[in-house]
Amino acid sequence: MDYLPESTQLLYAQLLSQCLHASTPSGRGLSFVSKTIKNSIYWYLQLTVGSRKTQHYIGPDSNVTQTLISNEKQLWEKTEPDRLARERLVNMLVSGDAHTVSAPEARLFEIIERAGIFLVGGVLVGAHAFTVYGNMLGVNWPSMLTQTHDVDIARDNHIALGLRNEPVNLKKVLLESDMGFIEVPALNRKAASTSFRIQGKQLSVDILTPLTGKPKSKPVLIRALNTYAEPLRFLDYLLDDTQPAVLVARAGILLNTPAPARYAFHKLITSSRRSAALQTKTMKDTDQSELLLSVLLEDRPGDIQAAVAAAKKMPDKFLEQLESGMEKLSDELINKLKKYF
Repeated sequence: MDYLPESTQLLYAQLLSQCLHASTPSGRGLSFVSKTIKNSIYWYLQLTVGSRKTQHYIGPDSNVTQTLISNEKQLWEKTEPDRLARERLVNMLVSGDAHTVSAPEARLFEIIERAGIFLVGGVLVGAHAFTVYGNMLGVNWPSMLTQTHDVDIARDNHIALGLRNEPVNLKKVLLESDMGFIEVPALNRKAASTSFRIQGKQLSVDILTPLTGKPKSKPVLIRALNTYAEPLRFLDYLLDDTQPAVLVARAGILLNTPAPARYAFHKLITSSRRSAALQTKTMKDTDQSELLLSVLLEDRPGDIQAAVAAAKKMPDKFLEQLESGMEKLSDELINKLKKYF
């Protein structure tokens, strides 16, 4: 296994600690715009992504609105020293072979973080989560397994912030987080759409939520995010145990990821459900699981034990598909995993 230098691993721990300690919002791509309509002034937050600009309504010109705008600008100023320090850490991490993402991907993640999606329980899943695990576990993944244009965000509609059936006031969460405010991702959206794409970029965001009960094809409304999500079977297994992580980009982007062992097992289930036509994707899922499980068995065997215990509480169909997916692993790895089952 090819591990990252010890100095890089220490820098990652330092960056994660600083991100958990305090946010450092910047005014990058943000500006305040006023409009006069029927002799009244209204204020908007303008967000620029590439050549595209979107405006989000703040409120009519008033002491309250002016205070909100002033507080936001002061926040940018106040946190600048910390942000610059974290940007230096990110630069050192990249120089030390830490995994990072492209500039467009980093900008997209920055917007998602500022929109508060991770604050209300959003969890990063998919290939980007695998990339994040490399830095988290101090491992240098093969580049062929970390290349992707999809950004999957999973959101559990039933246990949002532990509130379950109570609505989440996303705007209130944002304003009280000291992160600054962007109420919604600056993405094109259509009614009941669960996938968003950035114009002119090969990037997409898919919103997912656990599928429980009978199979359903209709998107599910996620009230906390005011958007729709695609129901996905067994996603709850991933969302029941999550960990904070930091994306090595910009000034460090704080997000949530599933426990890595659960991610590896879920990938095996996903691979067992795919058709032969998606063989390449299936092989990539299996390869990612093989690498993750190998590292965890060596360095964090307790993670495997906890993930297996949780798997045994899932429906029989889950265990059947997990067993089917595990058959694609190497014989050596299968023998090492057997004692946990």
